Amino acid sequence: MNETRFINIPAYIGLLVVLFLGTTTVIGQRKDSGNDIVAPGAELAEVFTGGEGFLLEGPTMAPDGTLYFSDITFTQFEGMKAGIIWSYNPETREAKVFRSPSGMANGLSFDNDGNLIVCEGADFGGRRIVKTDMKTGKSIILAGLFNNKPFNSPNDLVIDANGRIYFTDPRYGGRESIEQPVNGVYRIELDGTVSLIIANAAKPNGIAISPDNKTLYISESDFFSGVSGALPNDFKGPTKIGRAAILEYSILPDGNVLFRGPLISFDEMHAPNEGADGIKVDVDGNLYIARVYKLEVYSPKGQKLVEIDIPNKSATNLCFGRGKWSKTLFITTSKKLYTLDTKKEGFHIPFKK
Repeated sequence: MNETRFINIPAYIGLLVVLFLGTTTVIGQRKDSGNDIVAPGAELAEVFTGGEGFLLEGPTMAPDGTLYFSDITFTQFEGMKAGIIWSYNPETREAKVFRSPSGMANGLSFDNDGNLIVCEGADFGGRRIVKTDMKTGKSIILAGLFNNKPFNSPNDLVIDANGRIYFTDPRYGGRESIEQPVNGVYRIELDGTVSLIIANAAKPNGIAISPDNKTLYISESDFFSGVSGALPNDFKGPTKIGRAAILEYSILPDGNVLFRGPLISFDEMHAPNEGADGIKVDVDGNLYIARVYKLEVYSPKGQKLVEIDIPNKSATNLCFGRGKWSKTLFITTSKKLYTLDTKKEGFHIPFKK
């Protein structure tokens, strides 16, 4: 029997927005030694403040230098708003609504043909992966079901050098019943075949691939272990906080993976707001991880290189730009978008010419 299980709303707010009214930390405050990541004198710059939903997510840059990002709403506390995908011009700092309703879009990425690939989540969203031709505006569904059942809530995605799409499918919220037996990670082949490739991550969230295309990284953020959706509003009992880690997998030639183990374990996660969310890599393979309170950068061996405090303690995801913005991080938070200049160039699969 399918049941919708619910997370306690006050706790869920603490998980996803995390202290909106708390004391703002110093913008760009860094904790590091011998930092070779952040550009000299660089500070976080607030470039967009118009978020209308619960949090911003999924930033990615198009071939023409336009940034796209999601504005996620939660209908239980936001009057049934239907979500937005924003387009943002970093030259003019002008933002426009690209798509609304968004299908409850979360993670976004561009394939090497310049098509926008979107993870549509739960809470009246599509619960699918959609590709939009940016020249015509027309979209097709790449993955809508697995074993004839809807996905939980596609969260984030990455595309490998062969054009295969990998996406995470946890469930953190939404009123729909949960029909998949696991919070899994899936692969979409070029011929459209969808395969479940990872079932050992309690709540897979962010996802990235190393520049040599040999390693897949998953941020495991099991904020409320054993709970999916939202508990009744009046629930005041205990909940179990699960593991937060960056899991490491070897990518085999056929696109399947072998589990290596946790690359990074966040042992200090004693509350839901200390997990890990979006992940990106630079050309040297360093990992940039949105950790709500802060942005952390680790070497490919799991050594912490730098820690950057985030205003309002609500970092959700990030990306490197392209072209003149290739060394600029775009960081999404609860309602705002920030930029930060770095010494490193972000890694991307190149667009076709």
